[in-house]
Amino acid sequence: MKLSDLFSKAPEIEIKSIAIDSRVKNEEGIFFCLEGIKYDGRNFIDEAVLNGAKVIVYEGDVIKSKEAIYIKVDDVLKVLNQTLKRFYHDPSSSLDLIGITGTNGKTTTAMILKELLSLDDDCGYIGTLGTAYHDKYYYHELTTPSYIELNRYLSEMVDNGVDDCVMEVTSIALEQRRTDSLNFKIAVFTNLTADHVEVHGTMHDYVSAKKRLFDNLDEDAYAIINLDSKYALEMIEDSHAKIITYGINTKADITASEIKIKADSTSFILNVFNNSYVVKSDLVTKANIYNLLAALGAYFAMGKDLSKIIMKLNSLKAVNGRMYRIDVGQRYNVLVDFADTPNSLRNIIDYATTITPSKNKIVTVIGSKYGKDDNKRIALGAALNEFSDLVILCEDDDRDEDVVNVLKTIAQGIKDKPYVMITSRENAIISGIDLMNDDDTLLILGKGDDNFIYRPFGKEAYSSDAIIAKNRIKERIKEEKDETF
Repeated sequence: MKLSDLFSKAPEIEIKSIAIDSRVKNEEGIFFCLEGIKYDGRNFIDEAVLNGAKVIVYEGDVIKSKEAIYIKVDDVLKVLNQTLKRFYHDPSSSLDLIGITGTNGKTTTAMILKELLSLDDDCGYIGTLGTAYHDKYYYHELTTPSYIELNRYLSEMVDNGVDDCVMEVTSIALEQRRTDSLNFKIAVFTNLTADHVEVHGTMHDYVSAKKRLFDNLDEDAYAIINLDSKYALEMIEDSHAKIITYGINTKADITASEIKIKADSTSFILNVFNNSYVVKSDLVTKANIYNLLAALGAYFAMGKDLSKIIMKLNSLKAVNGRMYRIDVGQRYNVLVDFADTPNSLRNIIDYATTITPSKNKIVTVIGSKYGKDDNKRIALGAALNEFSDLVILCEDDDRDEDVVNVLKTIAQGIKDKPYVMITSRENAIISGIDLMNDDDTLLILGKGDDNFIYRPFGKEAYSSDAIIAKNRIKERIKEEKDETF
């Protein structure tokens, strides 16, 4: 593409790439000088030029050299998003893009919706689990990738005939305006709690970041809103989109009633405007009912016929690491989930107490990730104290924090229940399994399906909570069989 196609009155030189990282090879490319929290792109122009940049886009003042063309703008980030949209031929307008935001439930809602849309369409996905479409897969650290990656992935999807894309949108991505170049047909709001408020500073800033997704929707778009959240109306008060609401405790467009949650399944009456359907699903917990309602709201907004996919809901499976129920023939309950905050524990507590007889015990294996506030760790301990009969405290992604000190802080909140500290996560899970009797429940929380642990030196390979648990359960079953002979 010519530079003159991207900037008026610019020279007609060929542009082959765009970069915001000066270290990236950017032959015949444009380097945008973004100003971040720690670094200012204007300080790395020389490195960008050495790596091939022919054009520098900046604001403020810079020292210019003869090796590049300099374009001064008022807002580099705004111009970056506009340029990416042109450079990649506005890919988000060539498919149906659905954005999902909220503190909890983004990944499960996205995967449910992707599975439903894939019955009729080619549907891609961008989020916590990476980027995927057809047989392509890309791993990325960020749930919502960077400005350039987002447009590149969507452009690839368009080129490969993808019809729809379901995308998780984080509050940080919205605050950093990573999605400003995208055109969302549908935006979904799952919920909002204070779990991540420290990243933004205040709850007001956190809410404002989430709101951006809905504020930027046009009149032809749909906003799918969880009316049971106390922040629901704030999300849509400035939105021009059409609104579809869902909920369980309030009167909404889409609701679930007569809910029955069992150890291995859930059933309820789905009410969609004037129609009702009987739904049975292997998805468990009340949280997953909300996730399912959110996905169905988006599916309905796409103009799809819900009556044709009700039976499909029976075969939906939990996403690995998200209320993932391990069943290899044992006579006790074992659940794996990412939950590691008081708020995220609530739905798990409801489910665990529902499926565990009063005479039986609930054991929880858990730690706390690097950088958490001590008060939140103490609050986590207090939440565990409310429902766990025994807490096994262990490592999580502690990085360079002292694990024992982290666990002692959590323990300050555990006033009435016994707890033990087993720093090795693997040994903690094995100990939890060995404590199980028939109908007991073991909750393994914090890391979900992660196959790594962050150490001071970076990532270290880790089998995953589910694999460790499954292996030990199988060993126990074999040991018990051997004892009968």
